[in-house]
Order: sequence, then C-alpha cells, then structure tokens
Amino acid sequence: MFADPKVPSSAGRDATGMCAATVEFRHVSKSYDRRDGPAAVDDLTFTVPAGSVCVLVGPSGCGKTTSLKMVNRLIEPTGGQILVDGTDVAGEEVTALRRRIGYVIQQVGLFPHRTVGENVTTVPRLLGWSREQQRERAEELLGLVGLDPARYRDRYPAQLSGGERQRVGVARALAADPPLMLMDEPFAAVDPIVRERLQNEFLRIQAELAKTILFVTHDIDEAIKMGDLVAVMQAGGHLAQFAPPDEILARPASDFVARFVGADRGLKRLSLSRIGALPLHQAVTAVAGEPVGDARQRSLADPFPFLLLIDRAGRPLGWLPDRDVPADGIVDERLAIPASPLLERETTLKDALSMMIAADVQAGIVVDPAGRVLGLLTMEALGAAGRAGAAGRAGAGAALRRAERRPAAARPPAAAP
Repeated sequence: MFADPKVPSSAGRDATGMCAATVEFRHVSKSYDRRDGPAAVDDLTFTVPAGSVCVLVGPSGCGKTTSLKMVNRLIEPTGGQILVDGTDVAGEEVTALRRRIGYVIQQVGLFPHRTVGENVTTVPRLLGWSREQQRERAEELLGLVGLDPARYRDRYPAQLSGGERQRVGVARALAADPPLMLMDEPFAAVDPIVRERLQNEFLRIQAELAKTILFVTHDIDEAIKMGDLVAVMQAGGHLAQFAPPDEILARPASDFVARFVGADRGLKRLSLSRIGALPLHQAVTAVAGEPVGDARQRSLADPFPFLLLIDRAGRPLGWLPDRDVPADGIVDERLAIPASPLLERETTLKDALSMMIAADVQAGIVVDPAGRVLGLLTMEALGAAGRAGAAGRAGAGAALRRAERRPAAARPPAAAP
C-alpha cells in the first residue's frame, strides 16, 4: 500500500531510504468500442521494478499515453489490472490515488495566478501540510531542479522560460515525495538544447532519488537515454518488446522493432554509456594572470599539446598551444583559443562523439557541476568504449547506467589534434 500522504518528505521510504513502488500491468486492455479499428491497448503485460525508469515508446496511436493515463485512472481500463506495490489501483479512491502519483505533462500546466512556490506545493497544500513545511519543501525542490529559490520562488509562470516552467513542473510532481511518477513527453515542447539540459537534470535527480518512473516519448533516442527499461509499442496497443535498452538495440524482437530503433543501432548503443564512466586524462592547467611557473615544462611533457587556462575558481577559459606558452612571466588569457562549450556529466557517449566530430576536435573538457576542470575526455577513450560495446561486454550498458555518475565532457578547440 501507499504510505500516508500527509507525512511530508519521508513518506513511502523503505529501510534503505528509497521512496519508490513496483508497477505491474496484468493483461491490461482499453477499447473505445470502435468496430472498424483496433483496440487502443491490447493485453499489455509487464512489470517495472521499484526505482527504475521505464520508457514507453512507439509511433503515434500505439497506446503509450493511454497506458500511462490508466495508471492514475485518468483513463479507466476495459480489462486487466494495474498494480502499484501489489495493490490494484482500481480499488483506490481516485483523488487520493492521484495525489500519491507525480504527474508531468508536455504543457506543464502550471497555475498562472500562483507563484512558482505555490505551484510547487499544490499537492502538499491539499494534503494539509503546514505553511512552514510547504515553504521548506518548495525551497528544497527548486534547488534540486536547479532553480535558485530566492530568485524563482515568488515569480509567476509567465515570467519563466519554457525550460524553467518544465523544471517547476518536475518539482511540483515531486512535492509530496511520491513513490511513482508519470511523465508524458515532458521535454517535447522545448528546443533541442534545453531538452538535453532537462534530460540531464532529470537523470541527475533520479540518481539521487531513485523514483519509479513511467515515461512516454515517441523518440527512440530519448527512450534509450532515459530508460532502464524500454517498452516498444506498436499500432493496436501491442507490446512489441520489453527489455533494457542494450538488449533492444542488440537483439530486436521483430522486424518492426528493428525498423523502429533504426539501422544505426550500433551507434545508438553509445547512448547507453555516459562520459563519467570513462577514464579521464588529467589536463595540464595554468591560472590566467598568474606566473607561468613550471606550466610550460609540464605542458611540453604531456602528450596533449595544449595548456588549458583556467580562472581562479578552476573554470576553463581557453586553450594555449605549447608553442605559445611563455618560458616565464604571466599567463596571458588574451592569447588563448576560447574553450569549447561544456557538456553536463550525464552526456552520453553518442552525444559526445557527435559534438566532438562536429567541432573537429580530439578531446573534451570535463567539468564538475560548478564548472571546474576535472580532466579531459579523449577520442581514444571514446573509441575504446565503442569497441568494448561492439565486443558485447556483458552487462556493460546497464552497469554504466547504474554506476555512480562522474563528470561529463565538452570539446576543445578545432585547433586541438
């Protein structure tokens, strides 16, 4: 059963501190009594373990959103059962059920007349939390999704960008610490750059909270990136394959699945690993505006023929070729080639490879969440990871996805070898 929703923050947690639930579909069907068409969902059966992200993916009209909405009974199934932690949701009081399940949609659906803080605490307020508990929870969650509470708490939705509104929507869904979250194409309405940032931010949050999440998308690349498990659906609401992403890419269950995931399955498998799982080359750095010291000697001794200039906080400023590093004096930032855009730590190897090829570079700058340099990701490391995947290293994709995430990479300048 679900925990008491009136208990803030710690509700639903087990002995390990996890707040998650198992979800099971048992022969679930949905029909709208169309005599000349297929059922919306037909005999859907699969189980999502607690703490996992399960992505429902497929072409338009395959029943993925219908399946999602049957979990919180926005749509009632025609047959079968949906169980959350062993309890049939059909036996739950609808309002109480929905308050226990986080729900994020593409359009976000924030209340325009309420502040960001008030939007985040919508469910806790309905559950009777005190004002102080609501305020603390709003500030905690805004910080979690990367929005400074002091700056955003008292703003209104109209004052936010699309990406910021989507972050607030995720915070609102998390407010009552639900064991289960439903996400219906939550990042589809934003531009590709913001979308990647939101995906990475969501993966960071999931690594901390380990919720059970059902996530709907039509994009197979997003499904592979976001899911621990992927349910590929096809017309008529049939489940074509249910498996971890690596298995779906390596062994499609049917011609339909093979066509849907695409001919570049091998390349897509790079999406299963993240940059933080690879070894980093330690960058030779020097602080701009300070004496060169032994930076020239260290740079010349390093196989990577560039010195990375950083500021006093350790953030990258630009590259200086070995030949331009003075023997003595001050490190001049004006001589540096500007540093390449940085990627976040959850960036996949596929995305890193694509961006490095586009920039015609051989290495990337690796930074921590504060933007401080931790090392370099080289093309050699990416190549080794690709060869390991092609060799079928057992469990590599799943292991890397579940491993503790370390920093991600960006690209050095085009002048880098």
